[in-house]
Amino acid sequence: MSTDSRALREVLAVPDLRRLLAVRMVGQFADGLFQAALFSAVFFNPERATSAGEAAAGFATLLLPYSVVGPFAGVFLDRWRRQRVLRNGNVVRAATIVVFATLLAALGPTSPPVVAVALVVVSVNRFILSGLSAALPHVVEQRLLVTANSFTTTLGAGAAALGGATAVALRLPFGDDDLGASRTALIAAATYVFAAVLASRIAADLLGPDDQPEHARLREALTAVARGVGQGAQHVRDRGPAARGLAAISAHRFFYGLSFVATLLLYTETGAIGKGFAGLGQVIVASVLGGLLAALTTPAATRRLGTQRWVVIVFAAAAVVEVVFGLPYTHPAFLVAAFFLGFAAQASKICIDTLLQESVEDDFRGRVFSFYDTLFNVSFVSAAAASAVLLPPDGKSYLVIGIVAGGYALTALVFGVMTARRAGSEPPEPVVVRD
Repeated sequence: MSTDSRALREVLAVPDLRRLLAVRMVGQFADGLFQAALFSAVFFNPERATSAGEAAAGFATLLLPYSVVGPFAGVFLDRWRRQRVLRNGNVVRAATIVVFATLLAALGPTSPPVVAVALVVVSVNRFILSGLSAALPHVVEQRLLVTANSFTTTLGAGAAALGGATAVALRLPFGDDDLGASRTALIAAATYVFAAVLASRIAADLLGPDDQPEHARLREALTAVARGVGQGAQHVRDRGPAARGLAAISAHRFFYGLSFVATLLLYTETGAIGKGFAGLGQVIVASVLGGLLAALTTPAATRRLGTQRWVVIVFAAAAVVEVVFGLPYTHPAFLVAAFFLGFAAQASKICIDTLLQESVEDDFRGRVFSFYDTLFNVSFVSAAAASAVLLPPDGKSYLVIGIVAGGYALTALVFGVMTARRAGSEPPEPVVVRD
């Protein structure tokens, strides 16, 4: 039996990991349902056309507010029991989506009340994902973190894609208008309730944090939050692999986001490819399959090459793929590109998650992962803003293909050079799955 197979068997043998994974998969399935319902109403309603500028404004509205409060939310992940965050957060999501679905059916997806409620849902989603990442080292040994990250994040992404595919299928009985999207959102709300039930089965103290500060008054708590954000930033700055990893994944998120917005526009009814919501669903499935392959190969690759070198390789490969399969602007070529870019995205995320989990102390982990998530959001919104300037209404732009490919190549080069320069002054990467 191979080392990877043994490691996977060890991971699956941990009951608490299986419980945490169940919460992730059910919650991310509901995420896929909700996000697909939102995209369906905004981008693929046959009665409504969306420009790159409107898409950028929508993403900014949904993602930027949480980007501001994200690091502060991370401090609470280091103060509150993470099991309760998972349980109560899913209850909040379910209740909020019921309100969202009601308003969506009555007012449409672009009305301020609907956008405001969607913002709450997205913010809680990101908070819970940060909590899941911070909790993982409490249920598996450090030597198994690469395998656990590969397995859990990929299955979570697969569950989200399955939720999106389910939303596509539900357009047939529910309809492709705002009312149909609101019905799909209600299915997501029920699924979040199930995720909360699963989270309640996990021991209250199991997921950390290890040292919880004593209860303090509001002013003292807010002061501690502000101080904690600064401490978390300093903690990352003092750890070279973590700081470089956050910089590299932020750059990736920008270029991936630029490609994502372009793909949305390409597949609308007026886009250059024009395959609609079903065609976009095929692209997403191809991306998820690429992520699955990344999960299967990344543990072995990092054992042979090292985590940081593997990040360099996958980003360099993404640059080549973007040119070779992006320039033809055909649906089959985009499916291939989505597969390989999904591979690069998942492989890099596994590596960066592991670098953070291994190099960041547990007392700072919630703050760091929330800051990580904030960088993700800001990078994506920046990409959406750039798309408003760079992309035509049909989404087809050879300039954007060049920017994305060149950006991946430059990120790989800079990250590789910086890692090589620090190789002798930093401890070896403890990412090998040992026998």
